[in-house]
This record gives sequence, C-alpha cells and structure tokens, in this order.
Amino acid sequence: MSEIRNPDGTPRFSNCEFIIRDGQDVTKAVIDRAALEDWIGGNHSDLAIGARSALQALTSPRAPLPGLSWDRPLIMGVINVTPDSFSDGGKFLQADAAIEHGRQLAASGADILDIGGESTRPGAQPVSPEEEFDRVAPVIEGLSGQKLISIDTRHATVMQRSIELGAGLINDVSALTTDPQSLAVAAATDVPILLMHARGDPNTMQNDPKYDHALLDVYDGLSARIAACESAGISRTRLIVDPGIGFGKTLVHNVEILNGLSLLHGLGCPVAIGLSRKSMIAALDQESSSEDRLAGSIAGALWAATQGAHIIRVHDVSETRQALAVWAPLSAGSTGLN
Repeated sequence: MSEIRNPDGTPRFSNCEFIIRDGQDVTKAVIDRAALEDWIGGNHSDLAIGARSALQALTSPRAPLPGLSWDRPLIMGVINVTPDSFSDGGKFLQADAAIEHGRQLAASGADILDIGGESTRPGAQPVSPEEEFDRVAPVIEGLSGQKLISIDTRHATVMQRSIELGAGLINDVSALTTDPQSLAVAAATDVPILLMHARGDPNTMQNDPKYDHALLDVYDGLSARIAACESAGISRTRLIVDPGIGFGKTLVHNVEILNGLSLLHGLGCPVAIGLSRKSMIAALDQESSSEDRLAGSIAGALWAATQGAHIIRVHDVSETRQALAVWAPLSAGSTGLN
C-alpha cells in the first residue's frame, strides 16, 4: 500500500497548503496539519470556516466503485469505437474488434473498461446520439460481466440506454453540461459519475484557451459542477473528478495542473486523470505519433499516482499495470511484500 493514500481513499498527509486567491493575487502558505486542526477548532472566521470545510472534504472516506477498492490506483482502459479518435481511430470501430480489444484490456489488468462512440479529440465533429449508441451498444453487451463498464458520452439518451445494457459508470467530458437532460438522467440512476473539466466543445476547445490561474480555475469549475450535481439530487459520494488534461488547455496549463493535481483532493471526491498518448507528451519531448508516446504516458501515470490519483485512464494497460506494480512498494517506503 502506498503512503500516498489511506485504504478508504482519502489522501495521507501531515502538512496542508493554504491557497488564497484575491482577484489576480494568489497567496500560499504551508501549515502543519495538527496546527491547522488546533487553529480551526475554536475559530469562527470565514477563513477558518473555509479551512474546516476543506479539511472535512479531505478526510471524508471516498465511496468505492462497485466491486473495487482504493487500495491502489485503478486502471481505466480505453475502448474507442470511433473512426477518428486521436490515438487509435478506426481500429475498433467494428464491434467484434472492440469486444476483443476490451477482453485483452481486461486480461491485461484493466479495472474499468471505458467505452466511447464519439471522438472528443481537439477539432472533432459531433456525432448524433443515435449513431453513437449504435456504435457502443453491441460492445457494452459483448463485454458485460468482464469488468466495471464505463460509458464515455456527453448525451443523456446514450447514458440512460447504456446503463440499461449494463454500463456501471458515466464518464462525461463536459461534466453533464452538453445535454440539458444529463443531470436528470444521471440523478435517476445509482451509478458513479466522472465529471471532467473542459473549456468549449471538442471542435473549438483548443482555440487559444485562457485562464487567470489554470489550477485554481479548474478546481473552482469542478466545484461548481459538484454543486450543480448535488442540487440535482446527485450525492457527492457518487462523483469522481478529472481536470481534463488537453481539453481547452495549453501545454503550460496542463503542466501547471499536473504539478498541483493533489489540490483536487480538497473537493472530497476520487480523482481521475487521463493523459495517455496525449500531444503534451510530444510537446515536452519531440514530435511523435500517438503510438510512440508510451514512455511519456507511463511517466505521467506514475506522477499522477504519486499525487494520489485514484483512477488512471490509459490505452496501454499492461505496461501501465506493470509500472504501477513496481511503483507501489517503492512509494510506500517499505517492501509491502510477504
């Protein structure tokens, strides 16, 4: 077991960093956890109330996913049933190929199989919900019972019909904002929901995105979506958050967010991350095709794990599983072996 996280999914920490934003000004200070708890114990200032709320979110157990636990980072394997996804567009468009790929991912160590029928790469054009569902339906049915199945969609009807077929998790890159019916459909289910931060839609999101402070803006954006879900009757215990690397963000934004990824634990939800094969890897090293970004993808996965990420979404499941298996006892500071 890594020292990064407790068995209940909460982060393990001895110090806290205060981050206070006042307009464009950001002030940071590190404080010992015990000293913080003493300070907020009898303090009723607005700052202390906010700190108390954040500490409660940090230390509240994360609800486990069905059949899984948080004793290690979970691997979400990607299945793109699309002709135009950036990494493997067209390889798994046919249902038989996608089902076989899903079985291979499950055998290689994937805990979750994330099935999507609409590409959300930068510049991608939208797909109708009907066409999207026709792509994913036979794959969901073919993989039912293999692992926890996630439906990667922005459309309410696809969410609802996929859950009826056996999907057990909703993964929406728009955090339930694209379709006005998504909040109601999600509220009517009992499945976990992954809320990802994005700016703009896939066709326009990389057109000169700007932030006042990328990390804090992403935190605030996800916080607002959590509040919207709770107002719609969706418990925070069902929510997972993802900062959306590459979704309306430049390389500088992505690096800033990854450097401060642990901040997202303050939202009180499990944290997911997806940077597998993304263009930021090529930008940090040298231009390369998506298939040639394995080493960079693993480096990113291990960094995310060190920051306490609960779910790591990847294309290369076997390689990531092995890397995490080596990382875990080393990060724990002891063998953790019998």
